[in-house]
Amino acid sequence: MIIRKYTPAAASSTYALFCDTVHKVNAADYTPEQLSAWADGLKDIGEWNTSLMANAAYVAEEGGRIVGFGDISSDGYLDRLYVAADCQRRGIATALCNILEQPFSRIEVHASVTARPFFERRGYVALSPNTVVRKGVELTNYIMVKTK
Repeated sequence: MIIRKYTPAAASSTYALFCDTVHKVNAADYTPEQLSAWADGLKDIGEWNTSLMANAAYVAEEGGRIVGFGDISSDGYLDRLYVAADCQRRGIATALCNILEQPFSRIEVHASVTARPFFERRGYVALSPNTVVRKGVELTNYIMVKTK
């Protein structure tokens, strides 16, 4: 596995990975309606790319295939962290987090129900549950913080 900086050429691949991961990995914790509201597959790729380019973003590749990606804002908000459904529990998210978290003494994430245990193992503490509304559908996540 190699980890490299995100480039616009990875926009479509990262968006497809995001949608697939949400629908396969998060299905145990969210309803089909919630999953569709979260990742409907209809996002403008240009907008997706712009949002990733605004942050420090990295992708993980194996054999030329993007198997994970993540991004963090300049103030330490870990915005996205996704690993391909068929590559879970292989250290990819850990490797990405190690790079993303490095420059910060405080990191905040809004972790899904599914991702919460991963972040807890990394030393994040849940401050409170949080409800977000996507396309009129409520989804629960957790505001979590890690300080070094």
